[in-house]
Amino acid sequence: MLNTKNISPRQLSAFTAFIISIPISLCILFFEPVWWVAIIFFVVIFSGSYALINFTMERFIYRKIKLIYKFIYQTKASKREEFYYKNILPQKSIDEVSQDVERWAEQRKKEIEVLRANEAFRKEFLQNLSHELKTPIFAIQGYIDTLLNGAMNNPEVSTKFLGSTSKNIQRLVNILNDLDEITRLESGEQVLYKENFVIQDLIREVFDSLSLIAVQKGIRLGIKKGCESPLTVFADKEKIRQVLINFVDNALKYGKMDGNVTASAYITDGRHVLLEISDEGIGISEDHLSRVFERFYRTDAARSRKEGGSGLGLSICKHIIEAHGQSIHVRSKVDIGSTFGFILDAKKE
Repeated sequence: MLNTKNISPRQLSAFTAFIISIPISLCILFFEPVWWVAIIFFVVIFSGSYALINFTMERFIYRKIKLIYKFIYQTKASKREEFYYKNILPQKSIDEVSQDVERWAEQRKKEIEVLRANEAFRKEFLQNLSHELKTPIFAIQGYIDTLLNGAMNNPEVSTKFLGSTSKNIQRLVNILNDLDEITRLESGEQVLYKENFVIQDLIREVFDSLSLIAVQKGIRLGIKKGCESPLTVFADKEKIRQVLINFVDNALKYGKMDGNVTASAYITDGRHVLLEISDEGIGISEDHLSRVFERFYRTDAARSRKEGGSGLGLSICKHIIEAHGQSIHVRSKVDIGSTFGFILDAKKE
C-alpha cells in the first residue's frame, strides 16, 4: 500500500500516471484484444503521463519550493546546492519540505525572541549606565561650579568640596575599570593563572581583610561547623579572592546587626568543590533572584547606591566563575537572608 503521507513528487507522478494508464489500456484491450498492443499502449501512456506530470510538478511547484529554500538559507546557490535542488530536493515529499520550512520558521522565531530579549537588555543597560555615570558627573559639576562661583575662597568649604569631587571621580574610575574587566572576561582576554590552594585559607584571609567592617556592625564571620577540613581547589586564587570579597562585602552591607556571615565548603562529586557564603540579612525577593548577576541591576536602587559600589560586582563574579568553566548561584528569602555560591574544580595533580 502506497504511503501517501511521505510520497515524493516522482512517486506521485508515477502513481498518477499508472492510474491513468490502466483504464486506457483496458479499454484498448477490450476493443482490440491483443495483449502486446495493450502493453505497448500502457508503456507509452504511462511514460508520457509520468513525464508530463513530473515536468509540471517540477516546473510549477518545486520551482517555487526551490525559491523558498534559497530564501530560507539567504545565499546564492553553489554548485553543491544546485545539485541538491536539482536531484535531492525533488525526491523529498511535500511533508518533508513542510517540516524543513517549519524547522526554519521555529529557528527564526527563537532567533527573533533572543534578539528582542537582547535589545531590551541593551536598552536597560544603556539606561542604567547613563544613570550611573550621570550621578557622579553632575555631582562633580555642581561642586566645581560652586567653587568657581566664590566658594574657593573659603578654605573649609573648598577642601570639603574637593574631597567630595575626588570621591565621585574615583567612583567613575571604578565603574570604567569594572566595565573594562567584564569586557576582558567576556572576550576571553583575561588570562587565568590557575593553581592548587586550600579554599578555607583564602576564606580566612578574606574574613581578616573585612573584619573591621564586621566589627563595626557586630557581625560574626566564620566557617560552618564540619567545613573546617582543608579542601584544595584548582583555580585562579586572586580572581576567586575577588569573588569572595564581593560576596562577603555584600553580606556585611545587607546583613543585620549582630548577625552571622558563614562560609561553607563541600566536595560534591569528588571532582568539584562547592563554596557558599550565607548571611542573615534583608534577603532578596523571588522576583529579583534571576537578575541579580546582571550589570547595574539593583534590587533596591536607592539603598544600593547609598551603600556605594559600581553595581557591577556580582556581574564580574559571574563572569569570573564562568571563565573557570563553572556556574554561580543564589538562594534567598526576604528577611531571612541570602546564600551566594559557586563551584570550582578540585585539586589537580
